Amino acid sequence: MISAVDLYKSFRLGQTDIHVLNGVSLEIKRGEIVAIVGASGVGKTTLLHILGTLDRPTRGTVRFDGEDVFARSDQGLAEFRNRKIGFVFQFHHLLPEFTALENVMMPGLIRRDRLEQARAAAESVLKEVGLEHRMDHRTGELSGGEQQRVAVGRALVLHPDMILADEPTGNLDTHTGEEVFRLMRDLNRAKGVTFVIVTHNEALSNQADRILRMVDGKIA
Repeated sequence: MISAVDLYKSFRLGQTDIHVLNGVSLEIKRGEIVAIVGASGVGKTTLLHILGTLDRPTRGTVRFDGEDVFARSDQGLAEFRNRKIGFVFQFHHLLPEFTALENVMMPGLIRRDRLEQARAAAESVLKEVGLEHRMDHRTGELSGGEQQRVAVGRALVLHPDMILADEPTGNLDTHTGEEVFRLMRDLNRAKGVTFVIVTHNEALSNQADRILRMVDGKIA
């Protein structure tokens, strides 16, 4: 599904080049749950952003189902992300003035789906993540675990091929984190969605199909 070859990423800080990725190559198969682990600062989030086309590598290629995605324009990458990839972050980035339903409707509305179509899709996915009784509650009325379930629903609503999750349980207690991870695993099994998860939680990473460990900007 994804093939990344010889990825390098550097950032300019003043007069110094900061090298974050130093020749990362990997393959991810359709339907896998892959955990990326490693110490802080080794490039895990940078790698995730490149796999999700939120950032371009300094050099190297990423192929998605055989297509060199970075041959696309920025607009083309935005369209690709909207169709193919969902994102779940440590901080759920829900809009506090909106309900759970309205937050999950947002990707469809951005895509200019009809209002009725976006609502129906959001209602369906909120039922799948176990929040059919909380659809009309605003963000501040939801627990941390419920908020992250809304974030997972928002990532799923456009039926992406892959979901990229950056420390999705990092702000949750152990029990709630396990529930969120179990939800993602169940969705993976039921729908075949590929998950790539950056995590420091070894108990959760050990439940993935495969673990990639990063050291000094490389896959160890």
